[in-house]
Amino acid sequence: MASIFEATAGKLIGPTTGGTVTQSTNKSTGVTLNAASGQITMNDASLAGGAEVSFTVTNSEISSTDVVVVNHSSAGTAGSYLVQANSIADGSFKITVANVGSTLGEAIVLSFVALKGASS
Repeated sequence: MASIFEATAGKLIGPTTGGTVTQSTNKSTGVTLNAASGQITMNDASLAGGAEVSFTVTNSEISSTDVVVVNHSSAGTAGSYLVQANSIADGSFKITVANVGSTLGEAIVLSFVALKGASS
């Protein structure tokens, strides 16, 4: 992977390996996706306005010193969700999704990328 300082105009930098996974059962069901970046399609279970839900992403590429960036990338009502990665550990991290609008039952798509941190 190119250094962040070696970016060429018009080209994105970052991990080029990715994957996809779809959450089953409900919005708190954990998923497994062993890639440095990817997309997670959440279950379409209802999430009340003002409520939040967290789930675990098991991922063998993740170390406790990494930085995981995640956002709501498609599907669902734009601007109705706040998304963050947290509890980053060797082999997993959590994603918390907060619904800042009214009650919604949407299968939103989250995109994430792991940026390698200092080695332990």
